[in-house]
Amino acid sequence: MEENKARKKTDGIFEWCETIAFSVAAALIVLAFGCGFSQVNGSSMYPTLVSGEQVFTRTFLYTPQRGDVITTDALIDYGKPLIKRVIALGGDTVRIDGETGTVYVNGEPLDETYLPEGTFTSPNDLTEEVVVPAGKVFVMGDNRGGSLDGRSAQIGFIDERDILGEVLYCVTPFANFRRIQ
Repeated sequence: MEENKARKKTDGIFEWCETIAFSVAAALIVLAFGCGFSQVNGSSMYPTLVSGEQVFTRTFLYTPQRGDVITTDALIDYGKPLIKRVIALGGDTVRIDGETGTVYVNGEPLDETYLPEGTFTSPNDLTEEVVVPAGKVFVMGDNRGGSLDGRSAQIGFIDERDILGEVLYCVTPFANFRRIQ
């Protein structure tokens, strides 16, 4: 009888260890293939994101959508992944009204509730209506006055294959934990 109790106790401990090991392995697989973390560098996404914050990114089976905040490694010369907002997708037309600062996609003004009131978007190098090539996206930072982004010939369009994923959450500092819209 003592032997049965000892065996049951050992079996229970083994099951717990097996469950924990499986959970850790599953978490590592998800982290390795389904999500990641990036650090915000600079002020181009202010006020949505602040330099130094860490963000959680969904990478697995991600397809960009207008309005998504993404990380991209398209600018290797910059040395770090960039975090920007998708404004337009392949086939969309983009125009920035130089007088009002309004961004138009497919002839419709963007409803950019994520921007501070009164934000003015200058055309920078983008002075005419452009069509986003298939397989590419047009991105901009939320800090329109201080963002090097798709408006500049230096950045231009981002190939969808260079998108690392969608930014879902700001995770550190912990006091700033929030869902990114």
